[in-house]
Order: sequence, then C-alpha cells, then structure tokens
Amino acid sequence: MGWNKVAIVGAGLIRFGELFDKSAEVMIEEAYLNCIQNVDKGFNPKDIQAAWLGACRPGLHGFHTIGGVTLTGSIGLAGVPCTHVENGCPTGSDTFRNACMGVASGLYDVVLALGYEKMRDNSTAGMLGIAAQGHPVLQRGETAMTQFAPQAVRHMHEYGTTKEQMAMVAVKNRHNGVLDPYSHYQQEITVQDVFNSPMVCYPLNLFDCCPQTDGAAAVIVCRADIAHKYSDKPIYVAGVAMATDVPYMHEKEDFTEFVASVRAAKTAYSMAGIRPQDLDVVECHDCFSITEILNYEDLGLCEKGQGGKFVESGATQIGGRIPVNPSGGLLTKGHPLGATGIAQMIELYWQLREEVPKQNAKRQVAIKNGYALQHNVGGRGISNSVVTILSRNL
Repeated sequence: MGWNKVAIVGAGLIRFGELFDKSAEVMIEEAYLNCIQNVDKGFNPKDIQAAWLGACRPGLHGFHTIGGVTLTGSIGLAGVPCTHVENGCPTGSDTFRNACMGVASGLYDVVLALGYEKMRDNSTAGMLGIAAQGHPVLQRGETAMTQFAPQAVRHMHEYGTTKEQMAMVAVKNRHNGVLDPYSHYQQEITVQDVFNSPMVCYPLNLFDCCPQTDGAAAVIVCRADIAHKYSDKPIYVAGVAMATDVPYMHEKEDFTEFVASVRAAKTAYSMAGIRPQDLDVVECHDCFSITEILNYEDLGLCEKGQGGKFVESGATQIGGRIPVNPSGGLLTKGHPLGATGIAQMIELYWQLREEVPKQNAKRQVAIKNGYALQHNVGGRGISNSVVTILSRNL
C-alpha cells in the first residue's frame, strides 16, 4: 500500500528523433492527441482542469517567455491554467511530479502533464551559449561530458569498472530500443562498435552518449478514487520524490554516486512502502553509459561499487532479475529533456498494464509484484533528481 493518491489513465507520445519537419506546436498536438485517444473509456478534453508543460530550452526555437501558453494554445485549451516547468534533465519527471501535487492537494481532479523539446533545430554550441550566458563556470566550457566522464574515471579507479562494462550498457539499451518503435536509434551495436566510435571525453566514446533528440510525451493524471471512470487498468503513483545536491562538481565529496538520486529514491521507496527487490522494471537516466551503472547502485538495485559487474551478469536485461530501460533508455530512445521523464512513465505504464506486446512482445517484462521505478538525474552539477514509483496495485 503506497501513497496512491493519483493515477495515470491516459498516455501518448510521438516517435523521438530528428524532427526537422515538425514545429513545437505540432509535436505537442500529436502527443496530446495520442494521449487522449488512448484513454480506455474515452476522454472529454473539457475534463482537464489544469496543465503542466515541461520544456527545458524553449528559447532555442523562439519561445523564450511564452511559457505554458505554448501548450494550451496548441491544443485548444485556452482558459485552462498551465504552468511551465524547467528543471534540467529531470524537467519531464518534475513536470509529472508537479501535476501529481496539483491533484493530490485536492485543488484539481483531472490534469494534463506534457513535455517536449526541440533540440535538433539548433546546434549544441547554441545550447551551451544559452546555458552559459556569463555564468562563471559554464562560460569556461563545462559540458555534460566533462561532468560525467570524471565520475566514470573515478568509478573505474575505485571499483575496477571497465570500459567493456560501460559498453555493455550501450549494447543492451540499443537492443531494447530496436524493439521500441518510438526510439530515435533503430540499429543494434556491439561492444566493438562502441570502442570504434569516436572518443568524446575519456573514457566515453560516442556510443556511450545519448543523442540529442526532438520529442513530446503526455499523460492524463487524475484522483485515484475516480480513475476507473476513465480506465479499466489505471496505474497508480505509489510514491514520487525530488531531491537536490550541491550545484558544482568541485563541491562534491564523492564522484561515484549521485547524492540527489540516493535521497529521492529513499523518499520514494518510503512513500510506496516497498524495497528495491519489489520492483519488476526500471526506467532510469542513462544519458551516458556510466550513468546507468551508477544508478544501479544509487537506486539500491545492487551493492555500492558493483554496478559494472551487475550489468555484466545480465541482471538488467529483459528477462533478467530486474530489467532496466526496456524502452532503450536515453542512449537509444533519445533525450528530449522536457519529454524524457514523461516518456519513461509511459513505458512503465505500458509495462505494468502488460500492453507492450501490442508493439513488440519481445520488449514486455515479467510483471510479478506490480511495481516499477522511474528516475531522472541532472541539472547543473548533476544536482537534481526525481524518482517515481508506479504501481498497478491500489
């Protein structure tokens, strides 16, 4: 018995990729329509009382100050209150968390959480320029790679983690992503392919890194006690938590863990009343292959320092002890920041409802206990994390 004050009753997304032919508004509209059209018992958009829009870098395509109106104006919900959420890499999952709080507070009965990102219309240099804007650290060239690569080096030094083990994460997630019709990448790779891809920032090769991706995803969230009005198989939010850490890498005491993730996971498990061993499936933040290895440890899936051996054992494969990232993860599906967390929720929504066979039966995991965990971590200094536990048990 978890928190279970809110439920997901509808979910939809668009295929992630390089969507140069789609505007932000079109992406939003398509994700929204896919969402409401997949509500089991039908859905009247007039039931939506509020909305939350996740978008981390809307300024890249001209939406500097438009905020939530980007959403309501695109889908015919003018008049509905809408809040724009931006919180680094966990933007999508924090959008979902805020929507859950809106319902759990008693203020609303039914709300929409939608996230999107247009990342391919502008270069990486453009993104970094906007992020820096006179910042004393970022303007000197600190990037995601220069934050995560040192953690890989330190984990290798302290625990013997190898580049082969990191490559295994990339290979596993590519295999899963090929089975997911919504994934950016659709080609399998080998460990040797990872080694042969260009070095980005030692020890991370190109295939150890997630792609920049366009995408949009949406869910309908409602009060748990009215969920069966909309769905025969609602999925409940058993726990949801956010935590933070210090914002700069030089302030951290340990380069082999994400403190924010550890804190958020502890709270979410407590809310849900479960342990890591009770999980059937996990969607976690694998922006780089080393990130997933550290996540295994931070989320309690294995002992500290054993993440490399854990992936090598096959435990995180589909059919393994605890499948991780059956969607292909960020490494394969892509990482459109505002949409990522919500897309992870949707994958787990489908998994818990055992609906993945409609797409590809090889991607369906075995559901035994009825619990799944979603996780994001990021932001400046890898200092924000959101962990959500979903359940099909009320």
